[in-house]
Amino acid sequence: MRADRLVAALLLMQARGRVTAAELADELEVSVATARRDLEALSAAGIPVYPQPGRGGGWSLVGGARTDLSGLSATEAQALFLLVGPAAAVSGEAKAALRKLVRALPRTFRADAEAAADATMIDPTRWGERDRRRPELVDLLQTAVIRRRKVRLTYTDSARERTERLVDPWGLVDKDDIWYLLAGTERGRRTFRVDRIVGAEPTDQRAERPDDFTLTTAWRQVVGEVERRRSRTWATVLIEARFVPVLRTHFGRHCHIDAELDHGRVRVRLAAPTPLDIARHLAGWGVMIEVVEPRSVQAELARIGAELAGRYTGGY
Repeated sequence: MRADRLVAALLLMQARGRVTAAELADELEVSVATARRDLEALSAAGIPVYPQPGRGGGWSLVGGARTDLSGLSATEAQALFLLVGPAAAVSGEAKAALRKLVRALPRTFRADAEAAADATMIDPTRWGERDRRRPELVDLLQTAVIRRRKVRLTYTDSARERTERLVDPWGLVDKDDIWYLLAGTERGRRTFRVDRIVGAEPTDQRAERPDDFTLTTAWRQVVGEVERRRSRTWATVLIEARFVPVLRTHFGRHCHIDAELDHGRVRVRLAAPTPLDIARHLAGWGVMIEVVEPRSVQAELARIGAELAGRYTGGY
């Protein structure tokens, strides 16, 4: 029997207490004979299920045995379907899984779960942009992660240097529509942008992964390292408080109000990798913003201003 039908059958018995072969066939969209064979296969495999013959009979879990797959409260079920629901719009597999999960829930939870699944959709495409598609390599790499198989990568780094390496794939992260592969290498953990992977070939070699590895913890460390590189240069600026939200769209977490001043102005601390990166973002503000320090950012702004004046003054 298929593993997904096995899980669905167990969930249904847990949710309802007892199911007949006909009910199971209707829920799983198979024949009654197939449903009966599945139930018999569960019992033969050692799953504690047994039949009760006669009127009102059916198949039940021995002693009300439970799995850990659907012991959800009403609020937990709603939270799960709010999360999974949007994925069903773009994935046939997710839609099928969602349908089976809804059927397996206790009847009192079903209406709210179905409403939660339909309450939200995600459109990842920004205004004016074309539809974004998940890189084809993601599926291949996800399979390698799940099956614990090494992958031979052909990778182009930020300097456009192409290399080949055999890696242990540990996990994938989608951040702001850019996919990253976290993997083990001869030099320890490395992070690869999937859009820079020129080729990926799974091997039959078993991948190794640290026993204490968790993707969430590892990604937090990666983010911390990147943010430290992004904040190597700090600048202090003066600006009207009402414009701070605009600055935050450019500098994100590297924009902090340092002090509130007179006349509705504030002193703000900003950070970026280099003085030029800060100056490029601030140049368009003109005299609306004043850079107090450092001198390196002031010098970059003066240079940008001189370049613009030299190009456009003569013609006007």
